[in-house]
Amino acid sequence: MPAVTVDDVTVLEKIPAPGPESRPRRVRTLTTAPSGFEGEGFPVHRAFAGVPLGALDPFVHMDQMGEVDYGPGEPKGTAWHPHRGFETVTYIIDGVFEHNDSAGGGGVITNGDTQWMTAGAGILHIERPPEALVQSGGLFHGIQLWVNLPSARKWVDPRYQDIGRDHVMLLSSPDGGALVRVIAGDVAGHPGPGVTHTPITMLHATLAPGARLELPWDPGSNALVYGLAGRGRVGGDMVSLDAGQLAVLGPGDTVVAESLTTQESRAPNLDLLILGGRPIGEPVAHYGPFVMNTREELAQAFEDFQKGRMGTIPAAHMKG
Repeated sequence: MPAVTVDDVTVLEKIPAPGPESRPRRVRTLTTAPSGFEGEGFPVHRAFAGVPLGALDPFVHMDQMGEVDYGPGEPKGTAWHPHRGFETVTYIIDGVFEHNDSAGGGGVITNGDTQWMTAGAGILHIERPPEALVQSGGLFHGIQLWVNLPSARKWVDPRYQDIGRDHVMLLSSPDGGALVRVIAGDVAGHPGPGVTHTPITMLHATLAPGARLELPWDPGSNALVYGLAGRGRVGGDMVSLDAGQLAVLGPGDTVVAESLTTQESRAPNLDLLILGGRPIGEPVAHYGPFVMNTREELAQAFEDFQKGRMGTIPAAHMKG
């Protein structure tokens, strides 16, 4: 699991240990992500399946893409499709993905890079493996997260952020047993590079066998912990968490996780995606590629897409 790493974790800024008055968050629910297919047929794990939207707010949807080792000719992506009313965050842990959109945004991301697209009032985009990867095959593993926008910002202009691995904030636990990559938000006064309309925290943590991680956490934000690989325990009540499971944590000001001392050879460390956000607290009308507040707004989104009001596919990407 390449993502972003360093040769010597001890040289990084340390996350301070919580004080004696800290309140570790306990696990409210634990769910296992079912598998499915997305786009043109690439395998995903539906990380939020079975979890009420109220417990996820401001997050709406998340897919773990892969982990899959493609053979030649097998890598797949999506066709051009619309979005409105939210932001998509594509984080590539292993492999290569291309993004292009009707607003001119786009690029190639690979191990540890993130593409942050604000759909806002409406946009068309496409995500796919580059032709070289299609021909050769190879390992692919990533995350796509949907972050809701409050009603006042659902009509902002589309925006694209290319967050390269070199810009991610890297931190370590006090003993160096855990590496924390801050993609967005703030951890102990150390901000990640992602610029968000909705206040959120997004980080990827790798815990060595037997390591413990204690993160200061905004009491006004929710906290979600998803297992990417390995085996561990999370929450103040130390509930077991395996790869493909999501823990929704309750109130408190500290997120706690531990890696089991013994791990499997194919996943020698515990890797976690940890999310938090200030709940928006508004009605959510979500269907297909649109996330709005009312059914009437959803109907308008479909009409606007059908009438070409969400942009057009750039000429360079038209098949002819």
